[in-house]
Amino acid sequence: MADSAASVEIVEGCRLPVLRKNQENEDEWPLAEILSVKDIAGRKLYYVHYIDFNKRLDEWVTPDRLDVKKLQFPKKEAKTPTKNGLPGSRPGSPEREGVRAAPAPQDGQAGSVPGRAASQSGESFSVRPSQVATRKSLDLNLQSATAPSRGKTLPTPKRKAESASLATQASPATPVPSLPDSAEASQGSAYPAGRHGNAFNNKGRDDHDPLSLLTTNGTARRLIPSQPGRKRKANCGGGDEDSQDSSDGVPTAPRMTGSLVSDRSHDDIVTRMKNIDCIELGRHRLKPWYFSPYPQELTALPILYLCEFCLKYLKSLKCLQRHLTKCNLRHPPGNEIYRKGTISFFEIDGRKNKTYSQNLCLLAKCFLDHKTLYYDTDPFLFYVMTEYDAKGFHIVGYFSKEKESTEDYNVACILTLPPYQRRGYGKLLIEFSYELSKVEGKTGTPEKPLSDLGLLSYRSYWSQTILEILMELKPDNGERPQITINEISELTSVKKEDVISTLQYLNLINYYKGQYILTLSEDIVEGHERAMHKRHLRIDPKCLHFTPKDWSKRGKW
Repeated sequence: MADSAASVEIVEGCRLPVLRKNQENEDEWPLAEILSVKDIAGRKLYYVHYIDFNKRLDEWVTPDRLDVKKLQFPKKEAKTPTKNGLPGSRPGSPEREGVRAAPAPQDGQAGSVPGRAASQSGESFSVRPSQVATRKSLDLNLQSATAPSRGKTLPTPKRKAESASLATQASPATPVPSLPDSAEASQGSAYPAGRHGNAFNNKGRDDHDPLSLLTTNGTARRLIPSQPGRKRKANCGGGDEDSQDSSDGVPTAPRMTGSLVSDRSHDDIVTRMKNIDCIELGRHRLKPWYFSPYPQELTALPILYLCEFCLKYLKSLKCLQRHLTKCNLRHPPGNEIYRKGTISFFEIDGRKNKTYSQNLCLLAKCFLDHKTLYYDTDPFLFYVMTEYDAKGFHIVGYFSKEKESTEDYNVACILTLPPYQRRGYGKLLIEFSYELSKVEGKTGTPEKPLSDLGLLSYRSYWSQTILEILMELKPDNGERPQITINEISELTSVKKEDVISTLQYLNLINYYKGQYILTLSEDIVEGHERAMHKRHLRIDPKCLHFTPKDWSKRGKW
């Protein structure tokens, strides 16, 4: 359809069907939006975003892939009506009437955990033999400390349609190429844990997909005065369902702690487009998914070269070779706190190793859509996982965490690099973060909102960890063993809200004869056993050499 495209002027903002291959390598024509147009050697190229698809699928296409017969031109924005000659003031606007309306819930948000379930964290689960004649079917009986009235049932989270939003960033849901179904990563449903309510609805995929998670907190915030010369992160604005700063839903103060969440209201055409074509990192060539603010002069290069040990970016292979003769690093800077086999973890202080941390953030931004890059790395610790061979320690993935977190966050950002996805490293990163929490004697939770892939991976980890605990319970003196949600939380370092939300997600909680009962069906047990059989990589606590520091006693970290 090149001739038709040439005869019709296609401008930015137009929408039309665009030809692409789906995961079965079949032709399909999804609706796409033109984000940019460029002319190379007299031939036009169009940068398209497929509507309701993840931004990682955006690409430059040639005119022959456009169906101009169904072209939709961008609508002109209506001018704001005036009142009493005051521009920009709508008649009867809430501002002029002195009314502040609370923001409406966005699509993809979920309700909170039922108050009763959240308040009964001290209730005990008792295990009793199932009436089903099979060794793999268990019933866990939850006995209430105060006997509930009969007939009350525990609400279960409602599953939403597949058109829910990607994260809490107001970007559309993203049907990406689905991976083989597994019991570890079933179709996502509404996240029901209290104030962290978000819906992610993607097809089931392997739990070793890249992880990314960022959030704003939902508790009362204290203002921290901005310090001159230090960049702070952007506040995640409208539509933040986690915000509980004021009764009318309008945040009273910006979030000054934690990792960065991009403010989608400030999205512009530049940050919506991938600016790096290819990255060479060691023996791998990576194709970035999203925009990353590398220096402008490097974005025009066909390949951006990175030193795989210090992550310094260079413009040519010759520059990289010259750099490698001078770079003495063969592993990430910082302390090696874990090693088993070829897997190692290094703890990196964002203040002591600022350049490395900033380079790591630049690389991570290529694969984390809703992370606002931020050069003030001082308040963070970075835990980099590596794989060792004769040439050195090669980066596999990483996660970061705040040195001081008032909300018990044990992860700020988490990422597995694409060459190492679907190999178990994602769950290994999550497991390691909880092992650190165990050493610290705390329960932890990742910052919300989780990305689509992050939610699947975390929910899979929580499910496997909690089921592992429940299935190991043994009868005590002929009576059903009992366990409380608090005990599960202490054993796993998973926060109580995450334990409750996982039990509800798995539909294990039932109300029977005045008691809450957890029923493990044969399908759930068999699926769990299959998943654990495939999970070869595990963290060995004996190989962890980690001493937590009290950062509150340090003047400047």
